[in-house]
Amino acid sequence: MEISPNINFIAALILVGSFLGFLISYFTIKKAIKKNLPNLFMGFFMFSLSWVMLEGWLNYTGYIFNVLWATNFAEPFNFIIAPLIYLFVISQFKNFKKERVWLHFIPFLIWSAYCLFFFLQSDGFKYNSNIDVMQLNIPRVDVVQNFSSDPLNIRNYVNMLTGLSFIIYNIFTLKLLLLKSRSLGQTIFNTTNKTLISLRNSLVHFFIIIVIFIIVKLIFKNDVGDYFIFLYLSFMLFMTVFQIMNNSNYFNEVSTFLEAPTLKYKKSSLTDEEKNNILSGIVFQMDTEKYFIKSTASLSGLAKRINESSHHVSQVINEKMKLSFFELLAVKRVEEAKTILKTDMGRKMTIEVIAEQVGYNSKSAFNTVFKKITSQTPSAYRDL
Repeated sequence: MEISPNINFIAALILVGSFLGFLISYFTIKKAIKKNLPNLFMGFFMFSLSWVMLEGWLNYTGYIFNVLWATNFAEPFNFIIAPLIYLFVISQFKNFKKERVWLHFIPFLIWSAYCLFFFLQSDGFKYNSNIDVMQLNIPRVDVVQNFSSDPLNIRNYVNMLTGLSFIIYNIFTLKLLLLKSRSLGQTIFNTTNKTLISLRNSLVHFFIIIVIFIIVKLIFKNDVGDYFIFLYLSFMLFMTVFQIMNNSNYFNEVSTFLEAPTLKYKKSSLTDEEKNNILSGIVFQMDTEKYFIKSTASLSGLAKRINESSHHVSQVINEKMKLSFFELLAVKRVEEAKTILKTDMGRKMTIEVIAEQVGYNSKSAFNTVFKKITSQTPSAYRDL
């Protein structure tokens, strides 16, 4: 029997949110591999959410009946979402043990293997399953089952197990943040530590997802009301895209998408004298004014300080210093950190405090950049 798809504004929002999730997760994972472990976990978190949202969109619209083989394809991801949030948080703290990461993926792997009993069922069986889940008043089809899709009779508890996973990992994460804030002599709700503030806000959103999940599962049977969860996730992804676009330096450059990268400065009107003047301004701001220690340091901010366009400042940094703006920023911050680490005061300060003093909001980002430039961690460099 042919099922008419349900296409409306809610379906459009969820589909766009899912697409944005895949897009953001791709670039997050690509940029984070071997460089930024917390962002790598966050990238896979958004990737997992996007798959769950895509399956939810197929169910909500009824398009799942056109791709019956994909029924419940994202169900195992229910057991990886909460662990990834926890790993994102704990990987930003000292003494994080990478070798134990795989333990958090065991429930995901076990449920993936158990779902094979369902995935190997016939399309007719999956057709009937979708009718039950979506509570559709349409005729079922006759199916002959060669083996059980749920030999342990535990599939009916998937929502309860998912909620339990969320709650347990939420408690673990909250405990971590409370201990960290207490070690700083602050509270999680009244802290000046930028990393803690960011992690606390992330935890709040995760808690809201848990609340929505519990309310939806209590009110609606099966997966009927899941679109409320996906709408909130879509909103979060829209806000993430807005934040990325708002903080991007791309829009500070004078360029066009039709312009080939190799032609970026070919038509520059700058003379050698003008380039040297701009270079002097850059060096003054970096070496004397120490502009780089600002956590909000940006190409546009530097250009404004020396009364030049961002495009010209970027050109001079590229041509005269053989660096990009962000590479220059990293070099200057690491040089400053190296100086602090060798002082008597620096030997008593935590790495997190030093990271903040040189302009980094994240200890993990500071460690990554420091090691990339010096081939040592800040702690190892200090102990030499």
